[in-house]
Amino acid sequence: MYSKNFKNLGTIEFNLDNLVYNKKDNWANYPKGVVKTFLDKAYKIDSGFDVLFYGNIPNGAGLSSSASIEVLTAVILKDLFQLDVDMVEMVKMCQVAENKFIGVNSGIMDQFAVGMGKKDHAILLDCNTLKFEYVPVKLKNMSIVIANTNKKRGLADSKYNERRSSCEEAVKILNDNGINIKYLGELTVAEFDKVKHFITDEEQLKRATHAVSENERAKVAVEFLKKDDIAEFGRLMNQSHISLRDDYEVTGVELDSLVEAAWEEEGTVGSRMTGAGFGGCTVSIVENDHVENFIKNVGKKYKEKTGLRATFYIANIGDGAGRYVK
Repeated sequence: MYSKNFKNLGTIEFNLDNLVYNKKDNWANYPKGVVKTFLDKAYKIDSGFDVLFYGNIPNGAGLSSSASIEVLTAVILKDLFQLDVDMVEMVKMCQVAENKFIGVNSGIMDQFAVGMGKKDHAILLDCNTLKFEYVPVKLKNMSIVIANTNKKRGLADSKYNERRSSCEEAVKILNDNGINIKYLGELTVAEFDKVKHFITDEEQLKRATHAVSENERAKVAVEFLKKDDIAEFGRLMNQSHISLRDDYEVTGVELDSLVEAAWEEEGTVGSRMTGAGFGGCTVSIVENDHVENFIKNVGKKYKEKTGLRATFYIANIGDGAGRYVK
């Protein structure tokens, strides 16, 4: 395997009979993990193969670059070896690869979005059941603007696992007190308010509060999208960032500086961090007439505050992974 994004690492080779995590293999551990998961599930991969990778998603920026490599590898395996496997099953195996091979307790959202994306649609996904719904996103005179803090952060090295552990412990505490749930997302904010006193650790309570409120925001956001009410959707984006900053505490100076600068700009409909946090990117919805000034002014304020130069991308919602022939 060779990646044009990691030319300095050269070609990375491995044996299909001995697929183990090797730190020296860097990015190639992601496709290795997917191959191993396919083999563990008894899919027939009966020969070696060469793959050239190239991606335009910034690495370590919270934009699912690792999930994109995983799902791409799955699509390649399906196509190359004529495997009878659907996209949802491949997405599930990619999550297993990240959890068990890479060692990051990520959910399935990133892989699902990469694999199941639909042009100009958002996805409402229940990560427990994998029940999902496509929701049209009609931005009309608005654009999605991604801003990269350019503060590198690797998901495996971040405090992502700690946050997940706190939420799981909160579930355990509630179960010990007669609240029979598997996930915090099963509770509405009103239901959680009645039982949150059982969680006595302040930090755990804050983490759980975010999980419950964010889940409810996602459901409300769908209703606004169905009404083409992007203004209210943007307001929920802002609320989400505040919760990620104050309750989940995964933002930091760089992300907060970008979002706060975005909030100050004329034409900003909504802005929040995206990804696991601790650096990475923000996503904003900006009126088209103000995009140019938004990029100039937010970039200027961010550099003054942090000393870093942000990189901006104007993005569209595209289809998910598949075989594309030019």
